[in-house]
Amino acid sequence: MTRHSIIPAVYLILKNVQGQYCLTRRFNTDYMDGYYSLPAGHLDGGESLKEAMIREAKEEVNILILPEDIELVHVSNNLISDPERIDFFFLCHKWEGEAAINEPDKCDDIQWVTLDSLPENIVTIVKTALTESHIGNNYSQVSR
Repeated sequence: MTRHSIIPAVYLILKNVQGQYCLTRRFNTDYMDGYYSLPAGHLDGGESLKEAMIREAKEEVNILILPEDIELVHVSNNLISDPERIDFFFLCHKWEGEAAINEPDKCDDIQWVTLDSLPENIVTIVKTALTESHIGNNYSQVSR
């Protein structure tokens, strides 16, 4: 019997002291290119959610974060993608380094924005997670 499979991913909500969020624009990825998202990625086998988030933060925006400085604030369950996905959003207020494009072959812009100034070309689940987590809602889903 084949078990149901689901793709897990982690997203980093970097929020600075001015209340701005770090967004990166997807480029050359074959998925939502030209749209803004958060630093994110899929889990590698054998790593925890926090380990994946720490690795992705370093790979994508060249910052160092510690496990105790990130907090799971939102989960998004996408029931219509094939295969289905589950996305974990971690909030971080403290990190070492200055967020910068570290993968120019996958990202062509980085911006700090407020919730009131989100770009129109933002990945929908990212916009939902940012706005919902801001008001304390920790779960959303995409379904038929």
